[in-house]
Amino acid sequence: MLPQLRNPENDSVAKSQPFMQNASTSSLGARPAGAAFRPGSSAMTSVIGTDLVIHGNLTSKGEVHIEGEVQGDIHATHVVLGERARVTGGIVAEECIIRGHLLGTIRGRRVLLQSSAHVEGDVYHQTMAIEQGAFFEGKSRRTDDPLAGLSRTTSEAAPAAGPAMPPPLV
Repeated sequence: MLPQLRNPENDSVAKSQPFMQNASTSSLGARPAGAAFRPGSSAMTSVIGTDLVIHGNLTSKGEVHIEGEVQGDIHATHVVLGERARVTGGIVAEECIIRGHLLGTIRGRRVLLQSSAHVEGDVYHQTMAIEQGAFFEGKSRRTDDPLAGLSRTTSEAAPAAGPAMPPPLV
């Protein structure tokens, strides 16, 4: 017996939210290209391409998809590390999907290490899934609120006068 398929032309939900994933699909699973994490969200995805190397921290109020290299901390709502991504630093996000190389700590409510992931560092999470084949060396710490007490921007944590510089040599 074949399953009954809905006709998207007659489906008012499909018309109003064409990129929304199926409700039965896990939020940690694969999504269609260009799909938003939240229905009705106007936030765009920020992409760090394979040819880009960033030395410094990243902060975003939306989704960040990284294929290149980042040497610094990443604060965002959702972070996706692509298979060719290389990050040295911490990640703080509601949802983290890791497919590439990470050397640092993850703090996220939902964390997924996919089969191509290589993570060296501790993971603080509410829920975590590790696919077969993923490399993970570190500690997994389940906590009710892994994001508690963390500031979203580095300017909030930095002193007002800036970093202390040694006096010039004469």
